[in-house]
Amino acid sequence: SCDASQICNCSSMGLDFIPPGLTAKITVLNLAHNRIQHIQSQDLQQAVNLRALLLQSNKISSIDEDSFQSLTKLELLDLSDNSLSHLSPLWFGHLFSLQHLHLQGNSYRDLGQSSPFSSLRNLSSLHLGNPRFSVIRRGNFEGIELLHRLWIDGSNLSQYEQGSLKSIKTINHMIINIRSVNVFSEIVKDLLHSVTWLEVRRIAFSIAAEMQVLRVMSSSFAKKISFRQTLLTDATVPKIASILEDMPKLVELELVDCRLLGTGQWKMQIQANQSQTLRVLTIKNLSIEEFYLFTDLQAVEGLLSPFTRVTVQNTKVFLVPCRISQHLRSLEYLDLSANLLGDQSLEHSACQGGWPLLQTLNLSQNSLSDLEITSKSLSHLGNLIVLDISQNNFGEIPDACAWPKSLKYLNLSSTQIRKVTYCIPENLEVLDVSGNNLKEFGLQLPSLKELYLTRNQLKTLPGAAPIPNLVSLSVRRNKLSSFSKEEFESFRRMERLDASDNNFICSCEFLSFIQHEARVAQVLVGWPDKYVCDSPLAVRGARVGAVRLSLLECHRTVVVSLICVLVFLVILLLVAVGYKYHVVWYLRMTWAWLQAKRRPKRAPPKDVCYDAFVSYSENDSEWVENTMVRELEQACPPFRLCLHKRDFVPGKWIVDNIIDCIEKSHKTLFVLSEHFVQSEWCKYELDFSHFRLFDENNDAAILVLLEPIQSKAIPKRFCKLRKIMNTKTYLEWPAGEEQQQVFWFNLKIALRS
Repeated sequence: SCDASQICNCSSMGLDFIPPGLTAKITVLNLAHNRIQHIQSQDLQQAVNLRALLLQSNKISSIDEDSFQSLTKLELLDLSDNSLSHLSPLWFGHLFSLQHLHLQGNSYRDLGQSSPFSSLRNLSSLHLGNPRFSVIRRGNFEGIELLHRLWIDGSNLSQYEQGSLKSIKTINHMIINIRSVNVFSEIVKDLLHSVTWLEVRRIAFSIAAEMQVLRVMSSSFAKKISFRQTLLTDATVPKIASILEDMPKLVELELVDCRLLGTGQWKMQIQANQSQTLRVLTIKNLSIEEFYLFTDLQAVEGLLSPFTRVTVQNTKVFLVPCRISQHLRSLEYLDLSANLLGDQSLEHSACQGGWPLLQTLNLSQNSLSDLEITSKSLSHLGNLIVLDISQNNFGEIPDACAWPKSLKYLNLSSTQIRKVTYCIPENLEVLDVSGNNLKEFGLQLPSLKELYLTRNQLKTLPGAAPIPNLVSLSVRRNKLSSFSKEEFESFRRMERLDASDNNFICSCEFLSFIQHEARVAQVLVGWPDKYVCDSPLAVRGARVGAVRLSLLECHRTVVVSLICVLVFLVILLLVAVGYKYHVVWYLRMTWAWLQAKRRPKRAPPKDVCYDAFVSYSENDSEWVENTMVRELEQACPPFRLCLHKRDFVPGKWIVDNIIDCIEKSHKTLFVLSEHFVQSEWCKYELDFSHFRLFDENNDAAILVLLEPIQSKAIPKRFCKLRKIMNTKTYLEWPAGEEQQQVFWFNLKIALRS
């Protein structure tokens, strides 16, 4: 569970005890969200270099007194949300380096009779308390002189001994969760000069008579007061305001998640003397149930002039009365975001003479819908520099608007605008139009330095010429597919370009520029981790910095041209070879052979008109035509022989003639000789025609050996012929005349059989 820096995360593993084998190498040990109940002496004895120990959200109810004795370098100890019923000073006696101690959410009722923290000289933040915590005694915080943060959960705190917190000389931020106004008043007495920021939570200021005990706050030197989840009423608000007005160093007042019962009809007259220091008012998420009946706050007009910063967020403000705006004469910053201001109410709120020194105005997340009215309402604010009107619903914007000439920053993000016009003031230095439906940006803004175009529909970078002084450009999450070196270099003053999360195409030109341009790494934000590109031939979503395109992808036109030329040359070569070696004729013969295979085994009897088809070599034609044909065709009865010279159909392909003549003949007569077996024509004739005769019946073939020939001399391709000569009787042409008569007799018998 430990990484290279020896940070060990063992949280949420269902552990019942601290795992054994911890070494001195461990610096951070996270054991939160387990089921540990007891910490023993030896559990952490070897972890002498531990800096942070997280034990929150377990079931720890007991800790041996010397369990943390070896952790002299420990800086953070979190024991919150366990079951500790008491705190022992011996636990923390050797934690000399401890800076942060979290003890809230346990079950102890008090901190003991003495201080459990007396040895923690370097303690910076302390969180303690729980719903059962009820008593704070004098001396509980002895030994602590300075705290950056002290957080006490005292929701049920009922007893506080005066002087308990007085030993702490300085507390930068004090957070106290308390319900009792009387106990809170006692605590404040001890914190008059030590606390800089006092934050009070979950207290109810509902009874006016109780406010008198808080009068002691008027002597506090606190510079900031925060009320969180606090209940206020019309009766108590004037009392609290009077107390705060008297605080000599109070600068900032903050109300967060508070609730006000009333309509602002504060009957008690607030003192006329104004605070000399209070400058900042922050109100967030204030709940006013009958906000629609709220008054115009005329009673507090006299208190408003010193404020320089006012924030009123998410409080259902639908109108700021003109008199209130006019009394905010020192106001420089106003945040009215997440409210209900509309076009007409803004025109009334920003009336003439209102907010004369205002420099920053935030009207985001309101109900503004007309940019022309908005600009006109604010045009008289001569000192306005920053305006945020984002997350309103403007939609279409006019071609021209009237803005304050001092305006430098304008935020129009997420306002549903589809097109930017010259309603945008040309003297802007910062413009944010993110989160709209913009498909192009072509405004001329000579003073613009920062432009934010995130989450739009842009396919190209905006032109550099209309915005020559641009320093920072954000075009994240658009539809950019590429940008060239020329586009990039056109922004010569650019220091920051964020083009991440776009649909870049892995083109060779784009990759060559973006991977090898030295200035890219200096300017592109998030380079190279947040830049990916897609390509049909590359991995989709690959990091741009790691993509390496092939020769085909980079020079596709050249490669395709070379392939076409190569294919053409190969085809040309095949045509030449085929012409030389009669490949076409071979193919035609093969086709004829395949057709012959599909023909019926025998021609109909009526179509058989020859006694024999004579197959012979042209070199033996004299003997065949002058001797054999004359002898057989003049016999009684005469034989009808089929000779290719005489009986082939003119104009018909020779192979078809051979096949047809064989099928129309009872027998096939082969005149064998050395010339026959060496003749290419005879080979083709046997290969593509005679196979059928051999397959059907060997008796249909008659072999006449014109001259002696060895069977071994017959090519192996004549496999059927070799077989017949080895197994069947064949006729030999004799030299003597007497024997020739016997030859003719036997041949005639064979032809008639």
